[in-house]
This record gives sequence, structure tokens and C-alpha cells, in this order.
Amino acid sequence: MTRLKGLDLLALGFMTFALFLGAGNIIFPPSAGLAAGENVWRAAAGFLLTGVGLPLLTVIALARVGGGMDRLTAPLGRRAGLLFAVAVYLAIGPLFATPRTAVVSFEMGVAPFTGESSLALFLYSAAYFAAVLFLALNPGKLVDSVGKLITPVLLSALLVLGGAALFAPAGAIGSSSAEYQAAPLVEGFLQGYLTMDTLGALVFGIVIATAIRDHGVKDSSLVTRYSVIAGAIAALGLCLVYLALFYLGATSQGIAGEAQNGVQILTAYVQHTFGVAGSLLLAVVITLACLTTAVGLLTACGEFFSGMLPLSYRTVVIVFGLFSLGVANQGLTQLISLSVPVLVGLYPLAIVLVALSLMDRFWLDPRRVFVPTMAVALLFGLVDGLTAAGFAGLVPAMFAGLPLAGQSLGWLMPVLMTLTVAVLVDRLMGRRLPAPA
Repeated sequence: MTRLKGLDLLALGFMTFALFLGAGNIIFPPSAGLAAGENVWRAAAGFLLTGVGLPLLTVIALARVGGGMDRLTAPLGRRAGLLFAVAVYLAIGPLFATPRTAVVSFEMGVAPFTGESSLALFLYSAAYFAAVLFLALNPGKLVDSVGKLITPVLLSALLVLGGAALFAPAGAIGSSSAEYQAAPLVEGFLQGYLTMDTLGALVFGIVIATAIRDHGVKDSSLVTRYSVIAGAIAALGLCLVYLALFYLGATSQGIAGEAQNGVQILTAYVQHTFGVAGSLLLAVVITLACLTTAVGLLTACGEFFSGMLPLSYRTVVIVFGLFSLGVANQGLTQLISLSVPVLVGLYPLAIVLVALSLMDRFWLDPRRVFVPTMAVALLFGLVDGLTAAGFAGLVPAMFAGLPLAGQSLGWLMPVLMTLTVAVLVDRLMGRRLPAPA
């Protein structure tokens, strides 16, 4: 029986960490820290719940069922499960998230030196996706190329940035904004929710399991165990990065008090602390973080769609890579405006799916619980998506009056109520008898 050695297991954890750490994960914590001020640690605790806790639970849920989203969605029925999976893979893959990694890394890491122009973006994104395709077309070497080569460089750059934030802060911790004075834990929780890493975890589960099997591990229980360990290593790394970046933001009010986003905060800090060298450091961190995430997304899409369509893995990866290149050159503003409503609409479904999967031992017949609960989550996901798209006028007033509706969490109470009723019905109806032979 093949088992992973300690260094291979550590490399697997590093690969998982690198897959999750995209530009958004580096941008959101400084912004939240700046606004949280003196309440930085309570806000950070809320952020860790959704920015780290939910993705880790998703990895665990996928590991328990074998690493594929189709196993999680099985109680919904084949068609409904397939539609959900396709929506997640397309949103996280070639339509939005994958091209966004190229545009964000360009604007944060390259544009400060080259200036923003369509030609510069095209040349950079072409080179960027060439590297992404090279790594994604060799999935068997993913642990070696990402876990053992790229991630140590990324970690080194993050250690320099995080160490500077802790030992050379730009100033003292500032004051809290109004929203963080009232409920810092809730505000941090919502900021972590916006990272959308739970959707990413649904996609990365199969990448992690495939990487383990490519190292010769065939025993399903070992694949599950190693997936959970890799997720735990990644979660620890993300926690350390987030805490350092929260502190960086909280102590940067003196140099970035008027900043509108995390990009401006990070840029102000590294220029203040390191000068031009700091800008180069930031370019390295952002580019590597985006590159590894794009490789993971493209690999996951290749595995999924090649299994569903009469196309080879190589063909799917090349087509999606070229498609992502085209989308990336449409510009970041338009890309984000289109992606946010879709992602906001999918997120309640993803959270509910993972929660129900982790509690599967409590259901006598999972279909009785999954179908109605996910249907309610879908309804409220559509409502949140319409609101995020600027069509709040189309949403009935009753939805806006629900608890936590103002924080895009209006789905929570209806889903919990539906779950309660579904569980009671499941218990009253008893265990479903197997069909006669």
C-alpha cells in the first residue's frame, strides 16, 4: 500500500494553500483591518470563520465522499446536481475567476511599472496563461511544480511582507469605523463571506484528490485522510496570512486613511516601508498567488468537463485557457460587475450543500432533506443575485424585511426553518425501503 512521506504530505499542504491564496485573499484582510481599527482582532475572528472555516469544512466534506462534487450533489438527483456543478465550475473557472486572476495580477503587480494599456494587458495575459497552461497540462506534476517550487517562493515573499507588518508597522492601531464599532465580529464574518473561497473549495477538492492518487495512493481512506491533512495545513497558512494582513491594515491609517480598497492599502504600505523594492515584492506575491489559483481552477475544470463531455483533458484545458485569455482582456471593471451577482447567488447554495453533506448521518433519506432545503437556498440565492446586479426593484419587499437581509444573509432563517421541517418529515416517514429486485 502506497503512503505519502512527510515531505510529500507537506508539499501537498503547500499546494492546497497556494491554490486557495489568490489576489482577493490578500486584498480583503488589509481593507477590513483598516476599517476595524481597535476592534481588529474581533473582526479578524469573524473573517477566519468564513474565510478559512467554511473552505476547510468544504474540503473535509469532499474528502469524505471521495473528492468529487457529484458525490455531494447526489441526493439532489442527477440533473439538478449536474446543473449546480456546471454553474460552479463555469463561474469559478473560465467565465469569471480564472480570467480575473490575470487581470488583478496585472493591475497590482505589473501596471505600476508598465502603465495600463490594452497592449500591455494582452502581452502580460498571454505570457501568464502560457505559464498556467504549461502547469495545468501536467497535472501529475502539480504537487512538485506548485507545492515544492512555486509555493516556497510565495511563502518567502509573504513572510517578508507579514514580518514587516508585525515588526515594522506604519503606525499605531487606528480607530474603528462606525460599522466595526457596532458589530466587528459580524462585519468580519461578512468580509470573509465575500472571498468566495467555499466555491473555490468545491472545485479544488477533486484537484487535491487527483494529486494524491497521482502519487500512487489508491486506498480511498488514505486519500480522505491526506485530503483533510492538506486542508488543515492550508487553513493554518491562511490564518497566519490573514492575521498579519489584518494588522497591516489596522496600523496603516496614517498612510492609507483615504484608501478605498486593499490594493491601495498594500501599495501605500510597501512603498512606505520598502520603496521600489516593496513594489517589486508586492508584484511577486500577487502574481504567484494568482498564478497558482489559476492553475488549480483550470486543472479542476479540465478534470470535470473531460469526464462529462467527449473531450480529452488536454483539449478542455487548452480551450478554457484560451477562452479565459479572451475574457481577461475585456478589463477588470466589466468582469467584476458581471461576476459578483453570479457568485453571490451561488454562495448560499454552496454553504447549505456542504452543511447538509457534513450532517448526512442524521438523515434517514437524504433526498427528503436536501431537495426542499436546497430549493429554498436557490430561491434566496436568486434574490441576492438580483439585488447585487442592481435589480433590487424586482425583489418583493418581504425579502428585504427578513432578518440579516441587509447583509446578504436573508436566506439563513428561511433555510433553517425549512431544514427543521424537512428533518421532522424525514423522521416521521421513516427509512426508505430498498426497491424490490
